[in-house]
Amino acid sequence: MFDFISEELLVTLSLVSAIVMGTLLTIVRSRAAKKPASAKKILLPPLFMSTGALMFLFPFFRVPWINVLEALAVGVLFSFLLVKTSNFEKRDGEVYLKPSKAFIFILFGLLGLRIVLKLVLSSEIDVGELSGMFWLLAFGMIVPWRLMMYKKYKALT
Repeated sequence: MFDFISEELLVTLSLVSAIVMGTLLTIVRSRAAKKPASAKKILLPPLFMSTGALMFLFPFFRVPWINVLEALAVGVLFSFLLVKTSNFEKRDGEVYLKPSKAFIFILFGLLGLRIVLKLVLSSEIDVGELSGMFWLLAFGMIVPWRLMMYKKYKALT
């Protein structure tokens, strides 16, 4: 599909975008702790991210079923770390996300692991398929994390 761009350039661009997205997520997360949480703020990100599944309409991004299951399983495992560091507290009658220093370290640790995995796997798996797998991993991570956040939020409201 992208024959005019080298595999190395595509991998490099995807790594740079992962670093930018990870940094933005950290900034957004730290700002979110300063404002009251809401069910909408918790549940909408996975819904918005789900539009990324449209990439699988293109053969370039398609992933074999066994790899789909592997990527989703790894994402669910990673989500446990995020669930553990995402807690809420009630202040002034509102529910706020409790800031966690561990969350930032876990987020950047997961980002570093993702970069290493991408570099290692990019020599064996096509960049399009690898992109699909990492989207599945991220989706498999955000859905259980946000559902558990919602459960914790509802327990306080």
